[in-house]
Amino acid sequence: MPPGTGDVQLSVSQNIPIAGAVIISTPQDVALLDARKGAEMFRKVHVPVLGLVQNMSVFQCPKCKHETHIFGADGVRDLAKTLGLDILGDIPLHVNIRESCDSGQPVVIAQPQSDAAKAYLKIAMEIVRRLPVPPA
Repeated sequence: MPPGTGDVQLSVSQNIPIAGAVIISTPQDVALLDARKGAEMFRKVHVPVLGLVQNMSVFQCPKCKHETHIFGADGVRDLAKTLGLDILGDIPLHVNIRESCDSGQPVVIAQPQSDAAKAYLKIAMEIVRRLPVPPA
């Protein structure tokens, strides 16, 4: 769902069975406020929060490979500690993610061996690992 804790988010979480929520945020302060509100809302409506994902965590220069934390370095990690939640992974800010999505192919399909694809796959495995086993 989009960020926030408005009527849409509350209605969906109260009327559709949800096995778990994943909170995704950039590490900047303003985004973390929404992430905290989202996690607290899910807890109030008894939806398990499976963990947090730090999006746009680092930018690596394609020429010199220098890494820059444009949006901050550890905001989501700090929030996870405060909320007692796990970090499921980090998604880098990388042009190949945007380009593959714009072309209609997720990076895990377009460039499955790339570091970006591996980041998504790691997060997906962490989510699946945390989902409750459905009743038989």
